[in-house]
Amino acid sequence: MASLLAQTTSRLGARPAAQAGPVAQMAPMASRVQPAMPSALLPLHARATTTSVACRAASIDKPVVYTPRDSSQQSSNGAGEVSMSISSMDEVGPSYEGIITDAPTRPTGLYVRVRNMVKHFSTAKGLFRAVDGVDVDIEPSSIVALLGPSGSGKTTLLRLIAGLEQPTGGNIYFDDTDATNLSVQDRQIGFVFQSYALFNHKTVAENIKFGLEVRKLNIDHDKRVAELLALVQLTGLGDRYPRQLSGGQRQRVALARALASNPRLLLLDEPFGALDAVVRKQLRTGLREIVRSVGVTTIIVTHDQEEAFDLADKVVVFNRGLVEQQGSPTEIIKRPRTPFIMKFVGETNVVPATSLLAKRMRFNTSKTSVMFRPHDIKLFKTVPPESGEGALTTVGANVADKANLGWVVKYTLRFDDDVECELQLSRDQDEREYNLVVGSRVFVHVPHRTMMGFNASDVDSTPIV
Repeated sequence: MASLLAQTTSRLGARPAAQAGPVAQMAPMASRVQPAMPSALLPLHARATTTSVACRAASIDKPVVYTPRDSSQQSSNGAGEVSMSISSMDEVGPSYEGIITDAPTRPTGLYVRVRNMVKHFSTAKGLFRAVDGVDVDIEPSSIVALLGPSGSGKTTLLRLIAGLEQPTGGNIYFDDTDATNLSVQDRQIGFVFQSYALFNHKTVAENIKFGLEVRKLNIDHDKRVAELLALVQLTGLGDRYPRQLSGGQRQRVALARALASNPRLLLLDEPFGALDAVVRKQLRTGLREIVRSVGVTTIIVTHDQEEAFDLADKVVVFNRGLVEQQGSPTEIIKRPRTPFIMKFVGETNVVPATSLLAKRMRFNTSKTSVMFRPHDIKLFKTVPPESGEGALTTVGANVADKANLGWVVKYTLRFDDDVECELQLSRDQDEREYNLVVGSRVFVHVPHRTMMGFNASDVDSTPIV
């Protein structure tokens, strides 16, 4: 995907390969791209200095001052900046020379801020608090995943940001503009849905052109379509109909259509949910590279944790209309702040707070249960010393079961009080270090810092009505 994308960008007028570098190096662009210009292209005499990554084809509403990155890129008149006004744009008219993929130096995407967002629905059972006071910051040109169980509020928040739902309370800001009451059309948003939402009676090219025609963008539609088809690896398929494509290809058509009108914000609602695991993984890689190259701020709603952690710069985890935790994938995985996060993200072992294991590890809690992750278990075939340097307190257990799950081996360990937990090892690690047999005696240590006490209500995700 990266090599084809690099070839595509070269054909679309990017810098020579020696200057631009491979597209794969554009992944960390989020911290280096420049703010979006008003939605219009620079005049022809200034375009050589632009680092915009997508066409700007709508009319501008205020004068723009653009400063080149260095003096060698200044216009022939020697001025340190290139200026244009409304009148000059009216004379020249919006022009278009293709997608410009020169790596930007600062974020180009939209900065989205959600403040105290509330959305309630009246139901036969009572008031449903779908979103109940949410604050989220979405940095320009970043990819943010909204993750959570069904009914947690993630899709409702996406629809509120899109303008498809009106909030009960709170505000949404696009950069410094209050966008709470803007119409869907005025938000300049691109959508990609799980169902693709393609027009079956239109060809692939006609589907991609649809947004351009609706917004009446005065650019070369055929050229824009050809470039986007190349960008999503569908060159030569513009004359086909959606029914003649695979599910993965149709999803890429939907992405191309969403990007066609140069949105300020890209919203994806379970975009890969209808595809098999192999195709999903391939499309994730392609989507990440395309979004990075275009620089558009992207929000994706998903229930797939692997998808969220693979794609996103930031993950926002919802439960019962509230944000339980938000941060980088590493922060969410390694430093869960609540029992719900620890239970929801990744696998856990749960034992009673009064169990031998909890007592032996000296984990005291007022909660009824204790959880910890299977990979946090330290397993010994013989009793380790309990005093001196490196001493560890352990509790004995028997190997109750062994399951070979491909590249993973899962052991079920039963303690003397009949409480059970699971240990997961890679096949290589098991063959190299353990290779235990059912019925053998082992000794278990779980680091105190990796355990968390909780009550059943702390991890309940049933929507409240």
